[in-house]
Amino acid sequence: MNAESIGVQRLDLFQLETFVAVAEEKSFSRAAGRLHRTQPSVSQVIAKLEAELGETLVERSAGSLTDAGKVLLEYAHKMLNLRKDAGAALVDLRSLHRGRLDLAANEYTCLYLLPVLDAFRREHPRIKVAVQRSLASRIADEVLSHTVELGVVSFRPEDPQVVSTVVYRDELVCVMAPGHALAKAGKVSIARLGRESFVAHNVPSPLRQRVIAAFQRHKTPLQMEVELPSLEAIKRFVQRGNGVAMVPRLTVESELEAGTLVAVQVPELHVERKLRLVRRKQAALSHASREFLRIVQAHAAAQGDPFCFEAEKG
Repeated sequence: MNAESIGVQRLDLFQLETFVAVAEEKSFSRAAGRLHRTQPSVSQVIAKLEAELGETLVERSAGSLTDAGKVLLEYAHKMLNLRKDAGAALVDLRSLHRGRLDLAANEYTCLYLLPVLDAFRREHPRIKVAVQRSLASRIADEVLSHTVELGVVSFRPEDPQVVSTVVYRDELVCVMAPGHALAKAGKVSIARLGRESFVAHNVPSPLRQRVIAAFQRHKTPLQMEVELPSLEAIKRFVQRGNGVAMVPRLTVESELEAGTLVAVQVPELHVERKLRLVRRKQAALSHASREFLRIVQAHAAAQGDPFCFEAEKG
């Protein structure tokens, strides 16, 4: 006998709650008192349940369960416990005792996330954090397709369905090994850099185009003799004394502090980069994502520049 043939698809939790009370109290009147209802209303619920299932569940004379009633009681307990567990799980989500934070970032923008995720995890260690590595050009699409709730990008998305908030101000710096001939110059012209060998990122980006355009405006050759697939590879190659590189300051902060790389100013190449958190415009964010945004804002207020929290108008 399958579920459809006995009408199980019409079961509801109100009926099951009433049935469990009758089964446990072994009395319609005591069940009515427990449920704060009248005995006729309890009897009516059980009669309707039996009619829908096509089975007698309770022996009226003895107040005991039939074989069908015993089978149903086992599943009724499971279903009512599932309702209880579901309610508890929702409470846990609201209180941030469980949940998941899904973000998208690339190699560069992920570095911004490290300190704010550290602050988030310190407050909410039970929330699972997953940062998906993505191409910058695809992050807005992944947010819109609900693959992730939040993304970090270094440009303002054009799609009007995406809301962006500036969270970090970065700049482009020219770096080289400490032993390089220009390492102690402090400041060099773009014309002087025309004689240098550049190590570049081989992924097309707006930043790469801005550097190329700057050299073209100043009628200076840009000798990109080595192209590598990651910022980490670029840093390590330059540290070995191989040319110079234009990279975001955020990516070389630890090397500049340790003295394994040196940065020089290039007045004609002052390029500011703003990192943005992006989300869907009409999104109802999860409790974890809303809390993450609160912590990002608090972190910016506590740390100050270059951290910030400025919503961009559409």
